[in-house]
Amino acid sequence: MSSTATPPDHCADSALLGAERHWRALERLYASAPINRFFNSRLKVVEEGVARIHFEVGAPHFHAAGAAHGTVYFKMLDDAAFYAANTLVTDRFLLTTAFNLLFTRPLKAGPAIAEGRWISGRRRVLVAESRILDGDGNEVGRGTGTFQRSRIALSTLSGYAGLATPSGADE
Repeated sequence: MSSTATPPDHCADSALLGAERHWRALERLYASAPINRFFNSRLKVVEEGVARIHFEVGAPHFHAAGAAHGTVYFKMLDDAAFYAANTLVTDRFLLTTAFNLLFTRPLKAGPAIAEGRWISGRRRVLVAESRILDGDGNEVGRGTGTFQRSRIALSTLSGYAGLATPSGADE
């Protein structure tokens, strides 16, 4: 007979439901951020440590040579990595303390996906990486970020709590 107890199935189910609630709240938080009014984008938390942002690049995002400005790369790479890391932190908002990015090719008009993945850390500092794929599936940029727990409780943010709904958003 084993001395290790196995928790009932409903305990694992309730932990998953708690994680799912946290992930949906993070998606609402992303949608509520005023900066996202400038981008046609949607966050989807896929699983613990993985987040994807589906977005559209258009002429308003271009530099003078007709491709996406570096601010688009940074924003999407930072956000994807940030939200991947914040899936592991349920009580505090994270802050980006450092972010390195690499531009690998121009990002033209059309759909794109930024995918973030948590790499390490769970307590005070977390590290996550991200990449952007264009509509043809080509990697156009990648980044690595360091994120630190802030003093801001997630529960105090109206977007996380579901109290604020951005214009045009469905809940």
